[in-house]
Amino acid sequence: MSFGIVRSAAPSPQLPPTSRPLGTHEDPARIRATIARAPLFAALPISAIEDLTGRVAVRRVAVNAAVVAQDEPGESMFVIMSGRVKVVIFGENGREVTLSILRPGDSFGEMSLFDGAVRSANCVAIEPTTLLVLSREDLMRHVQAHPRTAMNLLGEMARRLRRADETIAQLALCDVNERLIHRLVALGREEGAESPDGLIVRRRPTQQELANMIGSCRETISRAFNQLARDGLIIPKGRSLVVTPALIEKAEKKKAA
Repeated sequence: MSFGIVRSAAPSPQLPPTSRPLGTHEDPARIRATIARAPLFAALPISAIEDLTGRVAVRRVAVNAAVVAQDEPGESMFVIMSGRVKVVIFGENGREVTLSILRPGDSFGEMSLFDGAVRSANCVAIEPTTLLVLSREDLMRHVQAHPRTAMNLLGEMARRLRRADETIAQLALCDVNERLIHRLVALGREEGAESPDGLIVRRRPTQQELANMIGSCRETISRAFNQLARDGLIIPKGRSLVVTPALIEKAEKKKAA
């Protein structure tokens, strides 16, 4: 999980209204395949997948629309079928903290279903997005019948805590250049496809987005990014970016140190 802080132009950011579930005739096979591929539901028996398929609703969300808002009650969790969602906190004076970028198969919103507290962050679609929505009541009924799902949920929470620990350590111990290197390598591993030059990320984040992710400003990121490009450690190609093996090796050496 990555996050950063920047100042936006708007002094008091307002989220677009949350989208509403649609009564669509989504292909059950596509719903079933999405659930089966989601890490949260990995290795569940067919009976559990079928049970979840019968319980979820489909929601389509426009770009820049909020899925959930911070401090609102949490009544449902979500799995992304298509599109991307950013998890973000808006602070005073327009400050923004980007906690994570979620992709197809990722889930979010589970925490409020278990502790009964309000949402801890805003979740905003950064592309037209299709979601599977599972209510608290349906999740609890499913878990009672299929306890393996509860074990998967515990594993996912543990992974998120480990990622949060890594992020805190990077903010405390690494300078901006090191944090940028780690974030670019993580992007390559999360989204990259193999190419002769390295891992190619088709959707290269803007320098402002990178600044949001690692706790810096766009100007600092621009200088660091351009230096990595001059050194041949990354290769910008239009809207794509190649993360070279040399950059990955550099990140591994810094991590080992």
